[in-house]
Amino acid sequence: QRGTAALPRRDSLLLEAGFLAVLVAPLRLLTCRSPAWRPHDGVTFWLVRWLLFRLMFASGVVKLTSRCPTWWGLTGEDGGGGLGATGLPVWFHKLSVVATYVIEIAIPLLFFAPLRRLRLFAFYSQVLLQVLIILTGNYNFFNLLTIVLACSLLDEEHVGRWLGRGKRRHGNGWPPSPGSLVSALLELATYGCLLYGSVRCFGLEIDWERRLLDSRVAFTYHEFTRWLRGVTLPLAGLGFLSLSWEILVAMYRCACVRGCFWKLWATLQWATFATAALAMFAISLVPFTYIDYESNGKLWPGLQHMFNAVERFQVANSYGLFRRMTGVGGRPEVVLEGSYDGQSWAEIEFMYKPGNVSAAPAVVAPHQPRLDWQLWFAALGHHTSSPWFTSFVHRLLQGKEDVVHLVQVDEARYPFSARPPVYLRAHLYKYWFTRGAEGGSLAQPWWRRQRLHEFFPAVSLGDPALESLLAQHGFKDKPPLKRSPDAFLPRLLRALRRLSRPFSGPAVLWSLYLVVATVCLLRALGRRPPPARHKGPRRGEPADRGGGERNGQVRRKEAEERGEGRGAADGHGAKRRK
Repeated sequence: QRGTAALPRRDSLLLEAGFLAVLVAPLRLLTCRSPAWRPHDGVTFWLVRWLLFRLMFASGVVKLTSRCPTWWGLTGEDGGGGLGATGLPVWFHKLSVVATYVIEIAIPLLFFAPLRRLRLFAFYSQVLLQVLIILTGNYNFFNLLTIVLACSLLDEEHVGRWLGRGKRRHGNGWPPSPGSLVSALLELATYGCLLYGSVRCFGLEIDWERRLLDSRVAFTYHEFTRWLRGVTLPLAGLGFLSLSWEILVAMYRCACVRGCFWKLWATLQWATFATAALAMFAISLVPFTYIDYESNGKLWPGLQHMFNAVERFQVANSYGLFRRMTGVGGRPEVVLEGSYDGQSWAEIEFMYKPGNVSAAPAVVAPHQPRLDWQLWFAALGHHTSSPWFTSFVHRLLQGKEDVVHLVQVDEARYPFSARPPVYLRAHLYKYWFTRGAEGGSLAQPWWRRQRLHEFFPAVSLGDPALESLLAQHGFKDKPPLKRSPDAFLPRLLRALRRLSRPFSGPAVLWSLYLVVATVCLLRALGRRPPPARHKGPRRGEPADRGGGERNGQVRRKEAEERGEGRGAADGHGAKRRK
């Protein structure tokens, strides 16, 4: 089960996160003296936190505003969510959906909490959700990218504990200070509110007879939309107050920088990045308020003009993953078939999508096979709603090598590797996991499927139906892109493509990650700690063995030489005085 808008949202998230990375980690030329820390780092990291908030809050809200019966029935995690979760009881699936709502709607408010422990609680909650999705789903880079965004909730002290550089806090004894006592009470009150709200909104009740935890949605659609209308603009105000605080703290840090020149340089950077942060925040308010169009209409018109000016760059986007759960009654898949004579047909098996019922589901993360994902979305409607499919069939009939390698890298698994097929057609199937696959049995097929109807008619090169579809979608007689064959970048990309062609996408990505991790590990091992300074023995204590004794002897000789030098100097001075 996957949301109908999952693919473009992932691309938009990747683009916006990449743009924010430019602000968070610019070139070292902008940092001059201290590339490890800058006074305005809190401002740029806040933008990442704001992106994470918009992503999670909108993803939770749209599940309810879509009126999807699967989400409202708390069965969004049941059925085809993932192979590892299909055998769990219904009450557990419902409780998982309740936890998803709490983590995506309520807990993101803690991203801006002034208490450090509440932000850490929000961080681990988000990581827990993403790890569970990774274990039960197959969503390429999305979950890993979300975990990276969640790292903006951490601080240097907490990361230092992970790396073994944690600093001990003093003054944590008994009795506690008034400040720590108030913080503890606020934390307990926050956790109590989350628990009470979950029980109240989702009717959590323990059924002692059946030994399960029952749950249901205890509010109506109109009550939820009224609540959403009342909190959308106040949440934007909360974001503005939080950003303003970060900007003021960064300004104070600039004032504490030593040296007139460095203080001026830090202030200039602060002004630049603070302006950029305010502009990004203002622009993002437009797509953020798409969750409630009445609130969107109340925004200042100037914000709409600013957003329209940069919308094509996708530096600020609206989110809302898994708005509607599709494929609940079976996973729709397009099965492509080819033939040389139009009588005997052979299925074309893709590298990642379901096709052969005996093939296990491929693990692709963090790779995103674009063609396989697009075929899944094409299966949700008629082929005319996916114009690219007609061009895809046309290129396969022509035997375009680059297109064939998107289907299969291994030529032995592509039935038309010798010469292109003469005819192509496609049928729509529905797939389900078999009971054997759910129970871990390898003797039975992984999938069972049912043929529904024809998805794309049988066509060949020069077929009037195919030519008509190509002309209708604007693919007929389309001039090729003009690229200079001598340009450096195209030649480099072609060379890299040839080198990586024999390998699958996940293998290439994981190899790159391992290379980067190895380089970082070697750099860390190459940084030797400074030699420890040996102190001489204290008075009344025995000298250390080995090196300690030698160091003591050296120090005594140096002291004697300095004493003799001072004595000689005093003698000469006395003679001169005489």
